[in-house]
Amino acid sequence: MERRTSQRRKVAALMQPKAPIITRKRRRSSSPVHSTGETAGNEIAGDFFYWMPDDLVLTILSKLSSTASHPSDFINAILSCKRFRFLCVTKPVLSRASVRVLAVKAKNWSDSAHRFLWCCCMAGNLNACYMLGMIRFYCLGNRLTGISLLAKAAIGFHARALYSLAIIQFNGSGGSKRQKDLQAGVAFCARAASLGHLNALREFGHCLQDGYGVRQNILQGRRCLIHVYYNEITGEVRTDKEPHPVNVFMADWFAQRPGTLEKEDLRLCSNKGCGRPETRMYEFRRCSLCGTVNYCSRACQAMDWKISHKMRCTAGLVRLRFPAAFPAVAAIGGGGGDGGAVEQAAV
Repeated sequence: MERRTSQRRKVAALMQPKAPIITRKRRRSSSPVHSTGETAGNEIAGDFFYWMPDDLVLTILSKLSSTASHPSDFINAILSCKRFRFLCVTKPVLSRASVRVLAVKAKNWSDSAHRFLWCCCMAGNLNACYMLGMIRFYCLGNRLTGISLLAKAAIGFHARALYSLAIIQFNGSGGSKRQKDLQAGVAFCARAASLGHLNALREFGHCLQDGYGVRQNILQGRRCLIHVYYNEITGEVRTDKEPHPVNVFMADWFAQRPGTLEKEDLRLCSNKGCGRPETRMYEFRRCSLCGTVNYCSRACQAMDWKISHKMRCTAGLVRLRFPAAFPAVAAIGGGGGDGGAVEQAAV
């Protein structure tokens, strides 16, 4: 009986399905020598990094893209490994990229840099929309796509994009002189000024004071200008601060391509921190006293007058040497075209 029961158990065991055998590949070591304690610890740390969840890595990379002080910091993270290369170009990371990460130099401009800025724009980065819009509108000559990117940034309440659209409307950039829209320019200036852009507030104050594109209101215009001058005196607005990277890009772009503007008799804005070029002849305001400088806006005229043109302009030298003999010149303040009225109203 015992022999029969044992045979039945063997037959029942053979009839049962066999479980699949799981084999695991062992990681091939780089050297035949057995790993020490230090190398074993490194392997364990590498395994922990490999199994780190993607949402935690995305949080770290988003913080890096928003706080990096140079584009190379973010590029080094992209080149670290395949996983970083994939996660660094995702929407949560590119949408938070700071201005310093997006600061491309004119000498390093290439299709890959253009593609990177475009990917940031598609991710919803307003700074990338503003910078690529300015580059396309003024440097590459793509007026339609450039102004559409600026409009996309302006819809997201980007103050610099709103002010740039105001300058385009005031000057009729990219079109003829008849295509100026003063009311639209005043509306963009008012919106940018409400977001804290002081140059827009200065422009809006002069528009109110002179009745330029809006009903004249001298008292309210003077209040806006006083607010700007107060911020300048208290040091909140520094004239020696570094300009925006896109303004540096435009200035270097045309400096490295001499003859591009001279062929069409166009000039750059004389304010060193601006870099905007003319899109047609005699688009910008010129100094009515010396005629050697021109400006895209009254804010650039006022800024350059305080920094350098005050000492170089003929009227400025006369005012410094003979202030009592030329009170009218002292009142004008070396403005150009409409800029002359700017300084006179400011005084």
